[in-house]
Amino acid sequence: MKIVILGAGPTGLGAAWRLEQAGHDDWELWEATGEPGGLARSITDEHGFTWDIGGHVQFSHYRTFDEVMDAALGESGWLHHQRESWVRICNTWVPYPFQYNLHRLPQDKLLKCIEGLVEVCRHPVDGRFGNFGELIDGTCGPGLAELFMRPYNFKVWAWPPEKLSADWIGDRVALPDLKKIVRSVVTKQDNVSWGPNNTFRFPKHGGTGSVWKAVAGWMPGDRMHFSRAVSRIDTNTRTLTAEDGTQVVYDRLISSLPLDRLVDIAHLDHLRASAELLQYSTVHIIGVGLKGSCGPELEGKCWMYFPESNCPFYRVTVFSHYSPHNVPDITRYWSLMAEVSQSPAKPVDPSTIVDETIEGMLQTGLFENRNQVHHAWHHELTRGYPTPGLRRDEALEKILPELESLGILSRGRFGAWKYEVSNQDHSFSQGVEAVNRVLYNTPELTLWFPNQVNSLHPVFGKDWL
Repeated sequence: MKIVILGAGPTGLGAAWRLEQAGHDDWELWEATGEPGGLARSITDEHGFTWDIGGHVQFSHYRTFDEVMDAALGESGWLHHQRESWVRICNTWVPYPFQYNLHRLPQDKLLKCIEGLVEVCRHPVDGRFGNFGELIDGTCGPGLAELFMRPYNFKVWAWPPEKLSADWIGDRVALPDLKKIVRSVVTKQDNVSWGPNNTFRFPKHGGTGSVWKAVAGWMPGDRMHFSRAVSRIDTNTRTLTAEDGTQVVYDRLISSLPLDRLVDIAHLDHLRASAELLQYSTVHIIGVGLKGSCGPELEGKCWMYFPESNCPFYRVTVFSHYSPHNVPDITRYWSLMAEVSQSPAKPVDPSTIVDETIEGMLQTGLFENRNQVHHAWHHELTRGYPTPGLRRDEALEKILPELESLGILSRGRFGAWKYEVSNQDHSFSQGVEAVNRVLYNTPELTLWFPNQVNSLHPVFGKDWL
């Protein structure tokens, strides 16, 4: 069986790794760019500062993924961190998750949040929520919704919450627990342990992209084809054509291309209407290299969330905290990396966003004056987030089975378009499970049962495989 993989990001490399593990040697991989990593690659700029394409950290829902990461860089290649993530709001810092640390708020804001939470507990919604906006209002109450949940989620998604489904949240959103919140308010103790990424690791050298370069390096060089972009897929003859004219016939195709683009280059006109239902947001990544060292307020912080309108970004990472080697000389420099979302509902001017980001960092107290800025770096990621829109599942239930009937498994962050299982560990596992599906007809748990894989197995812990 001839298997061709499209894309050398975590999904494609997961598929390649599994094929090698299974001893199946009739495969090849095509990658449009000159290097592996996909959306998890890293870039070192002309000043010697390393940046990730987004705020990536390594944590996992799978024991197998952990073992691959261990092998990729070795024990000495990783730095391990306890998560310190914070929300900047009301001129103060509130630990993440925000809703479990309301005691840090000014008293008037705190009272409004508590009153709203009590009200929704007294009058719970009967039945399912029609969209994410209804879920926010129905579980948080007006105080918490207006102060944080609505403005922050619009900043992240670049779409109004009413345009998002309510079915994706899983372990992505900490739903309020009134008993836990009241206990925190009374005791004034921070509650910071929620979520699967409360501890994480990061490569010592080379950013997140170094992981995927290492994994790609395990693969036979004659099967890994870089700078080979597919231009056409003939599903009748099962033939791929590259932009350079190269052709290959496949029996099965595992693709991590964006699903809407895959439908286009395969000329599947009857699926285009469904593909047009898929929403996404663009992300601008702005790295700011700074002179000196960070101030005491940022000491120890990993990343920070910004719901207010005094800055364009929704998240900022103290990237030099992840690894001192992300800057050329940690005794002289440090770095911040901001993320700004964009969509038709939330336009961004690329020509001014860098300056607006620096001004926002000054307004929020991340550093004191512009003289501290060594330089800024900007990367526009056209497809940043696969949006869980209201009709996403309808589209996927039409497109994915049809593709599979044609010998194509579309998987990964934008290949399967499921944000709830689109981290690096999920994407890698989608590639692994796609191969298992092709070779052994085993079920793909990550894609089809996200709530299960995002919770611990009652017996085995991490692994559902």
